[in-house]
Amino acid sequence: MPLLTKSIYDPVEKSDGVRILVMTLWPRGFKKGGFDRWEKSLGTPIELIRKYKAGKIEWPALKKEYKKGMIRQKELLTEIGMLAKTKTVTLLCACRDEATCHRSILKDLIKDL
Repeated sequence: MPLLTKSIYDPVEKSDGVRILVMTLWPRGFKKGGFDRWEKSLGTPIELIRKYKAGKIEWPALKKEYKKGMIRQKELLTEIGMLAKTKTVTLLCACRDEATCHRSILKDLIKDL
């Protein structure tokens, strides 16, 4: 089964399968229940987001720091990877551009386990 990523602003589709929100903070304007799971521990730490948005670090540095932090989440990443073997799983975040969103890093980390 596929492991997908989407922005929370993209339309909900049946093909999304299990929808997992991977943000540290709950997105404004979204009702509880719009996602199957909320794994806030897989979101980008607030301090890291602030540094990136302020231009204090670039994408490669954010990516490196995020990956370093995900070492502590190996058990959860493995669980999601196992789930993705039997069901479609979609990782969701508020970022519109997947190329500069932690969900793309997360997807690769899960696939590499």
